Amino acid sequence: MLVQFFLRLRHYGVPCSLTELLDLLQALQQGLVFASLDDFYSLSRLCLVKDERHYDKFDRAFADYFQGLVSLDPLSLIPDDWLVPGLLRQLSAEDKARLQSLGGLEQLLEQFRQRLQEQHERHAGGNKWIGTGGSSPYGAYGFHPEGIRLGQQGSGARRAVKVWDQREFKDFDDKAELNHRALQLALRQLRRFARTGAASELDLAGTIEATAQQAGWLDLKFQPERHNAVKVLILFDIGGSMDDYIHECEQLFLAARTEFKHLEFFYFHNCVYETVWRSAKRRAQDQLSTMDLLHRYGSDYKLLLVGDATMGPYEITYPGGSVEHFNQESGEVWLKRVLAHFSHNAWLNPQPLPWWRHYHSIDIIRQLVQQRMADFSLQGLQQVMGWLSKTNV
Repeated sequence: MLVQFFLRLRHYGVPCSLTELLDLLQALQQGLVFASLDDFYSLSRLCLVKDERHYDKFDRAFADYFQGLVSLDPLSLIPDDWLVPGLLRQLSAEDKARLQSLGGLEQLLEQFRQRLQEQHERHAGGNKWIGTGGSSPYGAYGFHPEGIRLGQQGSGARRAVKVWDQREFKDFDDKAELNHRALQLALRQLRRFARTGAASELDLAGTIEATAQQAGWLDLKFQPERHNAVKVLILFDIGGSMDDYIHECEQLFLAARTEFKHLEFFYFHNCVYETVWRSAKRRAQDQLSTMDLLHRYGSDYKLLLVGDATMGPYEITYPGGSVEHFNQESGEVWLKRVLAHFSHNAWLNPQPLPWWRHYHSIDIIRQLVQQRMADFSLQGLQQVMGWLSKTNV
């Protein structure tokens, strides 16, 4: 059962496994859906698709297998204006009753091929040609007891036996602009769940086992809630050229606050020196020495540096190179200390990737972080989460 559907999904590039097919079959055996194609679509997508990037591939395979969307080629042969709805012909009940089907799907498709070869202009309201608003078995916005619907927005009389829809399929783009939802999905790759805190969540399995041992007397068991136990430290570059990327950094910050229970963040300017700030205003009372930062937060924290790495090379490589103060030790020295302490580290750069080659400072920072720098895209953020998730870096 559904083996051919499973093979069709694989043909369209959906990476589903036999285990997921068995999950779907088990759900059907338990009666989770019944006699509804829409419900089956939702259930099968839930069981068989584990990544939102493959939703569109699933839609195409589903339409091909269940809805007769076998080819979009005929639409490419029909001028667009042939299927634009114009004056719609109103058919009475007697007119509809007199219409006869063409005697089966094979006959319908054969005559459709003939119409494609013979027709050379637009028709509307007729009963023979490919058009709109009439009683022809081919076209849009008309009526026929058995016809082929072409390029129509939505269904009409629900009598079509074959549908060719001009739908533009598009997978999720790894380089698309990041929004809050996409950021959350990318950050969720960095998850390690653990139960912490007070025992306030019902332990269903434990309750059932304890109740059974008590010969049916209800014995409620509770357990701590599961939380993402990963500890994350984010250092944001603030000010100067980073003013162009305030919105992106805000979106990242909001998504991280949602996803990580153990999240700490500080600010720096251009390069990490002997001081970081708790507030983006960078007032003296908000300062924290970088050495105190290393002592306060253990090496089990995942370090994410967010900055465009766009500065003068001297700001990284020379003492006194900072544009705001005289630093006794170079930014390179301080950055190496930080990276050595937080061995799980990566740099997220909002600067567009094609611009990187124009800044020598970006190349220097990339070497310091051992090439673990990615651009601010979905693909880039997934790379960063992969680096931070590795056991050994």
